[in-house]
Amino acid sequence: MAITVNLDVMLARRKMSLTELSEKVDITLANLSILKTGKAKAVRFTTLDALCRALQCQPGDILEWTEDET
Repeated sequence: MAITVNLDVMLARRKMSLTELSEKVDITLANLSILKTGKAKAVRFTTLDALCRALQCQPGDILEWTEDET
C-alpha cells in the first residue's frame, strides 16, 4: 500500500510542534509519532477529524495515495 502521511508537512506549514498538536488533539505523542513516520496501520475517522480541526486542513492534505512501485 502506498499511502503517504504528510503530517510533518502540515506541522511545518502551521508552525506547530508535534507536542503542541498532541496537546490540541489529546493524542499521545507516541501515537502521533507512529502516524507521522508512516508506521500506522490504520487511522480512525475521529482521529483524522481532530487532526484536520487542529491543523485547519482537509484529510487529503495529510494523507496521499501514490501508485505502488511493484
